Amino acid sequence: MNVHQKYLGNIGIFAMLALISAFPPLSTDLYLPALPEMVHALNASEAAVNLTLAVFFIVYAGSLLFWGPLSEKYGRRPMLLSGTFIYALASVGCSFASNIDTLIFMRIVQAFGGGASTAIGTAIVKDIYTGRERERAMALVMSLVTIAPVVAPLLGAILLKYFSWRASFMLLAGVGTLAFFVTLFFIETLKKEDLYQGSLLQSWGRLFVVLGNRGFRLLLLPFTLTQAVILGFIGSASYIYIGQFHLSKQAFSIIFSFNALCAVAGPMLYVWASKRISWQSIVSASYGMIILCALMLATLAPLSPYLFALSMIPGTLAVTVTRVPNTNLMLEQMDTDTGSLSALISFFTLALGTVGMIITSHFPGHQIQAMAGSNLIIGTVCGLLWLYARRQPAVKMLPDHVCNVPPDK
Repeated sequence: MNVHQKYLGNIGIFAMLALISAFPPLSTDLYLPALPEMVHALNASEAAVNLTLAVFFIVYAGSLLFWGPLSEKYGRRPMLLSGTFIYALASVGCSFASNIDTLIFMRIVQAFGGGASTAIGTAIVKDIYTGRERERAMALVMSLVTIAPVVAPLLGAILLKYFSWRASFMLLAGVGTLAFFVTLFFIETLKKEDLYQGSLLQSWGRLFVVLGNRGFRLLLLPFTLTQAVILGFIGSASYIYIGQFHLSKQAFSIIFSFNALCAVAGPMLYVWASKRISWQSIVSASYGMIILCALMLATLAPLSPYLFALSMIPGTLAVTVTRVPNTNLMLEQMDTDTGSLSALISFFTLALGTVGMIITSHFPGHQIQAMAGSNLIIGTVCGLLWLYARRQPAVKMLPDHVCNVPPDK
């Protein structure tokens, strides 16, 4: 560790990073089972209640670009404390909302505060860790975070059984409060001499400086558009499993968790594989796996829900296994402006990832075919862009890691 965390230590830092990084899935998936109840409780339409999800994603994505550059000027800790405080307070506001308009407004505030966690979390990893240690840290944090989408809906259903929909938001308030108090023990990772000295507006202008880096731009599309494979599946899974294959909600939760567990295993699988295979080969192979996923979706997936789940395994692993080296390489393109760099990576991952959701939503009843077509295009186009980018001098490549092979050999 480059910065000694005498209060939190290594385990504490991992726990803090996992906690703040879990804000997005917890904030959306936890109250999904309560949506029908909220329609009646708030006397609102389904479209209005669903808007509480849509506005969260939109504001959350935009807030990443707000918090990241500010962390370069004022430090990671102050921005993280501010964001977690706003998130916790807004979560309480959501739980006490008496009408849909109030709930939507509080969700906007909640998303704004929550954006600080994602924008700054990745920057903290780069501040503290280097090289192989950074890869292991990111892999562990990402594996812990991907547990949230598996647990959140189940936990939300349990809360709904004993309490009302408001309990989900009170739990989110507790998560935000816990993150705030844990951050109090966090030692600032950005040195005073490294703080950005320009004006507030100029600090946001650093986003364009990062985008001006050609190496970063060359990697941005092939590394972030692949998230559409995962989000396309998440956005259409319930319609396919329940609507098309007529599974019960209980059976759906079980089979959906199967793919989610593959996502959990992805980052740690990369750590294991990269000791034996070059990381560049793993990244290159991932695009072939996405194409394989597309072909399986087109041929096997329509036959049964189990074959559909099986068909998604190559795509799920392709995205989650390469999330660590992809993020690490994009971070490596610049030695400064880490906050802006981290914010842009998260923003484009979320924004371009929604392409998968948009595509599948436009083909009701034919979601599997839509996913197959979009995955085929994504795997082919992004694979070609990666093959081009890796040969460009502007891209600062990292050395390969091979298990048990001394550097002098």
